Amino acid sequence: QLQLVESGGGLVQSGGSLRLSCTISGEPLTHYAIGWFRQTPGKGREGVSCVSSAEETTYYADSVKGRLTISRDNGKNTVFLQMNNLKPEDTAVYYCAASYYYCSGYSPSSYPYWGQGTQVTVSS
Repeated sequence: QLQLVESGGGLVQSGGSLRLSCTISGEPLTHYAIGWFRQTPGKGREGVSCVSSAEETTYYADSVKGRLTISRDNGKNTVFLQMNNLKPEDTAVYYCAASYYYCSGYSPSSYPYWGQGTQVTVSS
């Protein structure tokens, strides 16, 4: 069965950068689209980005366009989220999630497989 593990979170200064990783196991990454979500107490869980499997079509929330870049390395079974010019508003627990082949919007119920989350904290 499919398992997802996030890594790469941490504490950075405003304007800094982080690269998050989502590594899957149990099945080939080529079978899945991978989405990134973030969770905050005030906003709840919101979709950030997604990359599909075959065509590698990418999607971004308006709030992160131009600052975040999603990519995938099928040989390493890993999806990356490069985060640049980070802002305090980006502070959240970041989760990766998988849907079968295609990005299924940003409804959490459309992504049946989830990682455990990784904390990103951006200080001012």
